[in-house]
Amino acid sequence: MPRKKPFSAKQKKRQLQDKRERKRGPLEAGRSESNSRSESRERGEENTDTSDSESIRPQVRRINQQPHIVRPGEKGYDPNRYRLHFDRDSKEEIERRKKIAQEKILEPVTEAELEVDIEKIYRPGSVLDFPKRPAWGYEMSKEAVLSQEEKAFREYLQKIYENHSPRELSYFDHNLETWRQLWRVLEMSDVILLITDIRHPVLHFSPALYDYVTKDLGRSLILVLNKTDLCPPSLVVAWKHYFQTKFPEVHVVCFTSYPRHPEDEQDPSSVFKKRRKRRRVWSSALGPNQLLRACEVITAGKVDLTSWRRKIERDSAALCNPANDRAESIVDSGDAVLSQQISEAELGTPSRELYKDGVLSIGCVGFPNVGKSSIINGLVGRKIVSVSRTPGHTKYFQTYFLTPTVRLCDCPGLIFPSLVDKQQQVSAH
Repeated sequence: MPRKKPFSAKQKKRQLQDKRERKRGPLEAGRSESNSRSESRERGEENTDTSDSESIRPQVRRINQQPHIVRPGEKGYDPNRYRLHFDRDSKEEIERRKKIAQEKILEPVTEAELEVDIEKIYRPGSVLDFPKRPAWGYEMSKEAVLSQEEKAFREYLQKIYENHSPRELSYFDHNLETWRQLWRVLEMSDVILLITDIRHPVLHFSPALYDYVTKDLGRSLILVLNKTDLCPPSLVVAWKHYFQTKFPEVHVVCFTSYPRHPEDEQDPSSVFKKRRKRRRVWSSALGPNQLLRACEVITAGKVDLTSWRRKIERDSAALCNPANDRAESIVDSGDAVLSQQISEAELGTPSRELYKDGVLSIGCVGFPNVGKSSIINGLVGRKIVSVSRTPGHTKYFQTYFLTPTVRLCDCPGLIFPSLVDKQQQVSAH
């Protein structure tokens, strides 16, 4: 019997990569064949990007690769159209960081050193802005509009990299397709929810977006401090006071989709007890009442929001009824939430009309993984939007009718350019 040929771990890895490539099928022309680092080294080339920013920053890292099978003669949806595109660090920069990590002795830093000044990292009024949609008209063709947007986006990136080196810049999205999703949500929304993580809200609050929404668009902005269950109440109050003082036109709302149970807070040893895993009751979210009151102040009676208030009261009554052990099923059997299909013409309608047809449109925007989709599920009272711990899970904006007079828009997460330290930025997500 002949001896078996040795099979190394590297060969096994290569075999699995080839198997995945066969499952994906032939890729579209113009796209790289693989994102594997080993294959890139074997070909002696860098894994470059084919987005609109290629002429400005050719080294772009694309993450969250989704398998894509293209059958001959079939034009299907591209699942990688809205992937997160970030600037790829050079080999020299990576080696420099490795050397610093090997030589530097880690020491605890003071709380003052951990503080971040929002004016310094975003520099309002400078080139560290966010790309805005250029003006267009209905007399323009679709190709002309897209070409104009691509040109404006290239110029936007050009200005940033002319004034700042890649080393001092934070990671920010280079994918024009995702920024187009933000443009559409801003244009079709009457009220913008800027959702931030309460643990580091300064990193997630763009002053440029605040100025654009409140001044250029003339819309109202509600800042949602999400995940308040992860912080002590004193910190929540401090952040609320900070933003209300520094940005007077913003409405601040505290929210959590996963409130803690009072017994868990009183008994620390309860974390060691094994409990039967129960299905998430989204209607137990804390914050819908605050958000409703903020919208009532903004609309000033121009939109009938009584159906929203009745929904909140009905959900609360179902959850607070101790005699009913099937509260979850009652909440789930409530009013159906309708998903709306938006036409291409309506996506780009530059309308200044507020509360069209008596409907309040609420757009949810923010950085990836701050909980935009979870907030929508908490407002609805059940899971209608898929959520994930992986940033960038939502690929394109989606609209849902919470009530006949309230429409919710879930926008993909976008990282705005800033000067925050990359290591701090990564740890914050």
